[in-house]
Amino acid sequence: MTVTAVVFDLGGVLTESPMTAFAAYEAEAGLPAGLIRELNSTDPDTNAWARFERNELDAAGFSAAFEAEALARGHRVEAARVLEALRGELRPAMVAAVRRLRDAGLPLALLSNNVAPMERTGALGELLALFDAVVESSTEGVRKPEPEIYRRALTRLSDAVGRPLEASDCAYLDDLGINLKPARELGFATIKVVDPTAALAELSELVGFPVDGGAS
Repeated sequence: MTVTAVVFDLGGVLTESPMTAFAAYEAEAGLPAGLIRELNSTDPDTNAWARFERNELDAAGFSAAFEAEALARGHRVEAARVLEALRGELRPAMVAAVRRLRDAGLPLALLSNNVAPMERTGALGELLALFDAVVESSTEGVRKPEPEIYRRALTRLSDAVGRPLEASDCAYLDDLGINLKPARELGFATIKVVDPTAALAELSELVGFPVDGGAS
């Protein structure tokens, strides 16, 4: 199978996973390992995290709701520390792959669940400028894994490049299986990013040329 367009997630794909920072905070604060991820996956369509990513809550509203959810489970969590963990460092190898795809002329989209519109400055701004379309949950009012946001990404990318693209034309990379499932059901070729090196090798196979710095 060969794809002619690529859609990337941001956190845990192009940047280091926030899960590492969540785990560090849990260890530091004496919280059960995996508590933050558990809170984020309980009632996943209506919890504080989901509502924040759809811009239904502001930062203060999220903090109050998230801390209340934690307290209901018997734990005190600082929402501010959780939000700090979202600022992962860019992964140079992944950014280089995006540049190779761009140089090859493939349509590129970024599809991200986030809590505020991304700043178009600095290294992140330079990265965002490489994409033909950027779709953010905080501005769309929908979030992954809701199928609508994948459809919007496909529509925005098609509009940006001036030709219709089908889901089957696209590869989609994400670090969470729950977000990959609806993309796969819509027809995207999906890659779960656990080890970036392995993910880039898979992507190289799908696009038909090396994006990982290997020889042609």
